Amino acid sequence: MSEIPESPVTSKNVFELLTVANDYCIAMRNAETTSKAKLIDYLRKVCPLLYIKASLLPETEVSNPDANERFVTEEDWEILFNTLRNKFGKQDEFWYVDNADNTNDMIKGSLAEHFTDIYQDLQDFISLYQKNTIAAKENAISEVNRLFKSRWGFRLVNAHKTLHYLSETKEEIDLATPENPLF
Repeated sequence: MSEIPESPVTSKNVFELLTVANDYCIAMRNAETTSKAKLIDYLRKVCPLLYIKASLLPETEVSNPDANERFVTEEDWEILFNTLRNKFGKQDEFWYVDNADNTNDMIKGSLAEHFTDIYQDLQDFISLYQKNTIAAKENAISEVNRLFKSRWGFRLVNAHKTLHYLSETKEEIDLATPENPLF
C-alpha cells in the first residue's frame, strides 16, 4: 500500500485548527445561552489555543483564487455582535494601542466586535474547507492564514488581555478611559 504524500491541505496543523475553530464557532453561536462568567472563562482559555494553532498553519499556494468564498453574512455578524455586546455589558469596551500606526495612541476596542470578527474569519474558513475541492481547501487555508496575520491574530491578542483582567480581578469594573486604562 502506498503512502499518501504530505499536503498542506491535509496537514495535521490544518486539522487541529479546524477542530479548535469549530469549537469556538459553536461556542459563539451558543453565547446567548451561556453565562457571562462561563463565556469569559471559555474565551480566556481558547484564545491562546487558536493563536498557537493558527501560527502553525502551513503556507499554502492557491491554484485557483476564484475558488475563494465568504459565507458569514452581514446579518449573521450583526446578530452575534449584538448578542456578545449585550453579554459583556459595560465590560465590552476596552482600550488598546494599535502598533500598526506607530502613534501609540489609545484606541477604544470592543470585545464583541473583536470576537465577532474572529468568528467570521473562522466560520468562513470552516465552511470553505468543507467544500469538496482541493482549490476550496487551499483557499480556505491561505485566506485564514492571511487574515490571522493581518487581522484576527491582533484582535485575539488585544481581547485576550482584557479577558485575563476580567477573569482574574473577579469584580465588576467600570469602563476604562484613555486617562485611566485597564493596563
